[in-house]
Amino acid sequence: MPTKPRIIKLHVKTSHKLILLKKEAERAGEYRVAKRIHAVLLNNQENTSTKIANLLQAPRSKVSEWLRNYENYGYDALLEGHRSGRKSELSQEKLIELGDIIDSGPIAYGYTSAVWNSIMIRDVIQNEFLVDYHPAHVRKILHKMNFSVQRPKRVLARANEEQKNKWRRYIYPNIKKKPIN
Repeated sequence: MPTKPRIIKLHVKTSHKLILLKKEAERAGEYRVAKRIHAVLLNNQENTSTKIANLLQAPRSKVSEWLRNYENYGYDALLEGHRSGRKSELSQEKLIELGDIIDSGPIAYGYTSAVWNSIMIRDVIQNEFLVDYHPAHVRKILHKMNFSVQRPKRVLARANEEQKNKWRRYIYPNIKKKPIN
């Protein structure tokens, strides 16, 4: 005997509130939350999980899970929760210690360069905490720690300021296709 499809009946005010929350989620860039709310709204219109899954291009099992969670826990169940993934090998204390090392600068750590790069920081993490990361992942960690990327400015070592100004004001505008405003 086939199972009866799950249909959530919403009060008119609840339906309007969900529509507003969906629009708010879309404006905030929370498209996954908006998709879950949309699934509940479509189900309120007596669409089955299969039809909703096809409309939203989502797995039917996920649509059923969203609807079940909404039934059991309400709107909060549709929000973003903690996403699974491997636990970080660097604890909060180690991240604070890494931040202190970075703040002290690469010269203080023994490097000859005055600017950190992800490879140098990866080596610091390996030496201090015995954790091996790819340099690209080190950049993600630094971003989460609110460190910004520094790009070196190229400066000619033996440049004559007077000649540079002459080049900038007279020669360059004459060879440039569009005039400088």
